[in-house]
Amino acid sequence: MSNKTYKIALIPGDGIGHEVVPAAAQVLEKVGGKFGFSFEWADFDWSCERYTNLGAMMPEDGPEQLAAFDGIFLGAVGYPGVADHISLWGLLIPIRRAFDQYANVRPLKLFEGVTSPLSGRGADDIDMVIVRENAEGEYSRMGGRIYEGTEREMVIQESVFTRHGVDRILRHAFEIATKRAAELGRPGKVTSATKSNGIIHTMPYWDERFERMAGEFPEIETDQFHIDILSAHFVQHPDWFDVVVGSNLFGDILSDLGAAVVGGMGLAPAANLNPAGDYPSMFEPVHGSAPDIAGKAIANPVAQIWTGAMMLEHLGEGAAARAIEDAIAAVLADGSVRTPDLGGQADTGTLAQAIADAL
Repeated sequence: MSNKTYKIALIPGDGIGHEVVPAAAQVLEKVGGKFGFSFEWADFDWSCERYTNLGAMMPEDGPEQLAAFDGIFLGAVGYPGVADHISLWGLLIPIRRAFDQYANVRPLKLFEGVTSPLSGRGADDIDMVIVRENAEGEYSRMGGRIYEGTEREMVIQESVFTRHGVDRILRHAFEIATKRAAELGRPGKVTSATKSNGIIHTMPYWDERFERMAGEFPEIETDQFHIDILSAHFVQHPDWFDVVVGSNLFGDILSDLGAAVVGGMGLAPAANLNPAGDYPSMFEPVHGSAPDIAGKAIANPVAQIWTGAMMLEHLGEGAAARAIEDAIAAVLADGSVRTPDLGGQADTGTLAQAIADAL
């Protein structure tokens, strides 16, 4: 037992974030009591609502306010009336880049008791991790518009791939595959998402660096696919994949597709990691703010709770993280408590309580 107190910044954000974040925090409190550590929470109202009232998603010194925390636990951002690029570039991306959270890690697993939309697939067929480059790539601010509003209007968007940025995300993917191989008792595998037949500069470079990195991990199997056929393989052959590494854009797209094949966005956790721990990391599930169901207390809290387990793993509380994952698996396998997205009638708090009780 660590007997530590972790300082965690809570940013519920918008929509269902206000429902799933408190529910997940209760589960974290429960597992902390079981394993001998505690939390000091600090709430931040940074959100689209704040943008509507004050003209900014967060204060100018937002990252400075977060720097002293051990972790950042975020729900979701986005709401009708606020353009998506405002919510993303006003909150998430500035935090990711201020704290060099270059590794976006997104586990995907088909749990026993959850039905995949893919016919005939069971719990043994889908268990992978998507590792997304999170600091450069296609999500660059380089570019702009000229001759706006005229027939000569031109828009330029630059993609940025550096050796430093590409190599470190590839290395992180191989390290995850190595760890998983040891834990699962089978060979590890890394699949690279590319598009070097159509994107002539950045993707061939990505392929070169992937091949070079693979040479440093000879015990790890490798393959690579162009993003279009890789998307098809996610549907037709999800059992092929262990760790999938991709650029900022490709990793983003594959994460949502992967969430769909394992039963929905409510089951997809994620972490924005600064692996070295030089800065706080931020933990946010893949799902958005879901304004269509916000306020109804029916949002699935599993993704947020599992995201909390990822936070504990990063903080060094591996046993507690595994306890949460086991509790999620047990409740989903039992099937008696399910939110509407999983075909049940339970509300957010009831499912979260069931997971807490399973601890």
